[in-house]
Amino acid sequence: MTPETSETPVSRRVLVAKPRGYCAGVDRAVLTVEKALEIYGAPVYVRKQIVHNAHVVRTLENLGAVFVEETDEVPAGATVVFSAHGVAPTVHAEAAARGLKTIDATCPLVTKVHMEARRFAADDVDIVLIGHEGHEEVIGTTGQAPEHIHLVDGIAEAAAVQVRDPAKVAYLSQTTLSVDETNVTVGALRERFPLLQGPPSADICYATQNRQVAVKEIASGADLVLVVGSRNSSNSVRLVEVALDAGARASYLVDDASEIDEAWLEGATTVGLTSGASVPEDLVFGVLAWLAERGFANVQEIESAQESLLFALPPELRRDLRAAGKA
Repeated sequence: MTPETSETPVSRRVLVAKPRGYCAGVDRAVLTVEKALEIYGAPVYVRKQIVHNAHVVRTLENLGAVFVEETDEVPAGATVVFSAHGVAPTVHAEAAARGLKTIDATCPLVTKVHMEARRFAADDVDIVLIGHEGHEEVIGTTGQAPEHIHLVDGIAEAAAVQVRDPAKVAYLSQTTLSVDETNVTVGALRERFPLLQGPPSADICYATQNRQVAVKEIASGADLVLVVGSRNSSNSVRLVEVALDAGARASYLVDDASEIDEAWLEGATTVGLTSGASVPEDLVFGVLAWLAERGFANVQEIESAQESLLFALPPELRRDLRAAGKA
């Protein structure tokens, strides 16, 4: 290989992680709102953001979706969709009391965690939930067994959590956390509670894990890693952290190409690019076009896993689609 000189043009490239973007749960949730609008007509109300992406929310609003924070903002008798992050049983009860037609778009992998929480609680086991306070998924999971769940975020809180019986403790986790950090927290819990029980299979979802593995593949060879995603998206924020831990010199979270600072490209010849699990692919294409205009036209896709999982639409929506002849 001939070393580059001042006369030799620098080869600028983009390493694009695969898999990236929409996971099966997000795809299902967004399609649920689209199909609900198609069959019931606007407005269809959605409690919280259906997924944590500003562009997706705006697109659905333009189609006639109305996003609310709580069910009491939905007119009596109207249709409301519960977001992919899941809700507590009290939310279902509130909706029923107000005569709302509910469509539950909770990701099936979050529903799995809910079932685990209820099972451990039925056995009178204290549950240590690893997650971020205030995150909608954590609120929904805590609501499954509020008397049994203790929330911890990291090893410091794991060292301080108090339980009734050290021999009857289990852990669960938010599905969108960093795999590596969660394993460290679980290790700290096991040191305190040697008989710690866990879920039958990992709670962190396959898509979160795959996207973290994929960004590790590109990070060590990149001067800069751009993660497309919204700031309230836990899995997108984690991708920035994972990229930095894996050797990227810098990493930034952007909602779209308009948020990229050209100063970030100074001295960079290789840019890594990925997107969170709630990000539509057209936003990634927009970043690629922006980079190409600045000389980063050599694009290489680095694939670390293949994904083929699909989730069926919520049963209540499938039933109405069949009745309308649109299934």
